[in-house]
Amino acid sequence: MPSIAPASFATDVDVLVVGGGINGAGIARDLAGRGLRVLLVERDDLASHTSSCSTKLIHGGLRYLEQYRFALVRKALAERELLLRAMPHLAWPLRFVMPQQPAMRPAWMIRAGLFLYDHLARRSWLPASRALDLRRDVAGAALQPQYTRGFSYADGWVDDARLVLACAQDAVERGATVHTRCACVHAARDAAGWRVTLRHGDGREQQVRARALVNAAGPWAAQLLATIVRDEAGLPLREHAQLRLVRGSHIVLPRQFSHNDAYLFQASDRRVIFALPYEHDFTLIGTTDVEVDTLAQGNVVSAAEVEYLCREANAFLRIPVRAEQMLWCYAGVRPLLEDAAADPAAATREYRLELNQPQAAAPLLNVWGGKLTTFRVLAAEAGDLLCRALGEPRAAWTHAALLPGGDLGGWVGAAQTPPVDFSRFLQALAANYPWLPTALRERWARAYGSRLPLLLRTPHAQPASGAEAQSLAELGAEIAPGLHVAELRYLQQMEWARSADDVLWRRSKLGLHYSATQRAAVAEWFAAAASAAGTREASGVETEA
Repeated sequence: MPSIAPASFATDVDVLVVGGGINGAGIARDLAGRGLRVLLVERDDLASHTSSCSTKLIHGGLRYLEQYRFALVRKALAERELLLRAMPHLAWPLRFVMPQQPAMRPAWMIRAGLFLYDHLARRSWLPASRALDLRRDVAGAALQPQYTRGFSYADGWVDDARLVLACAQDAVERGATVHTRCACVHAARDAAGWRVTLRHGDGREQQVRARALVNAAGPWAAQLLATIVRDEAGLPLREHAQLRLVRGSHIVLPRQFSHNDAYLFQASDRRVIFALPYEHDFTLIGTTDVEVDTLAQGNVVSAAEVEYLCREANAFLRIPVRAEQMLWCYAGVRPLLEDAAADPAAATREYRLELNQPQAAAPLLNVWGGKLTTFRVLAAEAGDLLCRALGEPRAAWTHAALLPGGDLGGWVGAAQTPPVDFSRFLQALAANYPWLPTALRERWARAYGSRLPLLLRTPHAQPASGAEAQSLAELGAEIAPGLHVAELRYLQQMEWARSADDVLWRRSKLGLHYSATQRAAVAEWFAAAASAAGTREASGVETEA
């Protein structure tokens, strides 16, 4: 597996993708797999904005049926099992429990919606929905006693930030180049294609030629067109789609229920609120839909939103939750297509791919909207559009492809269902690495899947040597509980990690489990590593890849 360290910089590519969220990473992966020369640039860290701030669900969107968005729900449902199979380490099925509120939606309406949800797309192993007696079901214990009836249905959970990383890794392994902390500061179309100026985090600028440009900047897509991208006459390109910026906020509390099911609550304003098991020790509650005027408002969770989430959850939970219990919160801006819906919660989650190629000029593909669940099909459609525009028709390929770490066959043999395969994978790891503490082994299994052995190469071994650690001591110092130097070096070398936040809040959620002192220790390690790398570079010593 190649390192992501940029030993050399691509300066002549087929496609330059701007934006390192799920859509940008998915498109880069798709195009690289078709054999095109691809460069992906992200001005911050991968998944540092919207794509790490989702509710982290692979789902069809049950509530969209009420809005008659049948095509969107069908498309998302068709992706559900496909994605669960592609990454059994990063995603897993989750049972959702919906307590019945006759005054909100009658039982017949819920049954009809769930029947559609079960049958709009093929479902081979996820269970069908069913009615529940909450007086007997385990999920009823955490609910107020008046909720005696309910319904369950199946969807999936995904580690959203690690999904973006997996797509970027796959792109690199298929020939793409990925630069993080690298901003696109100018892009001009000319007779030969696109002439682009990139600015790296150290201030160094780089000129790149590209045959096609992809604007996958998410909430910043319109801003990129207005301020960065220019046509042959030096004029900004006008977009045809309009975005609606909607903030979705989430709160994290101490664990509120002992089982591993999730809840869907029907809020008083007819929205839905999820209460989800999170990181073993916590409960995640979200989300809101608050329209914002500026992107600067997008990552700030308001006190009103916290109060709203607590109030709506408390209409169902037996033990009330309070704002002062909140351990963490996060928010992200969803770039939704403007469809004139009065309520932001009703705005479409569909996407639009807008190809700008007047008179056979160099293609510009603008990506508007979308949702996490449909990233793969969006990327495949984008790949088809771009290949045709470039005159190089190449077949789509991701439908049956596994993501990095998702190939468990070498550990468990013939595939069964993803949950069963992952359970067998954990058993195989325990047999092969009994010296790894159970909690560490299971966390690594979830984060890295079948690539876990790469973390066991001793800190002093060269990556090509294949030497594996045989004890915890060989993983290097324990910088914070369960976080050793070997893992931090892997995250630097293979996952673009450059700061403590990259590790603690995106590549993992260890920040939730650590004290301020322990988080500071990780930051100090990165500072020392950066200083050492700078010293080696200044002295002419080759920096370790």
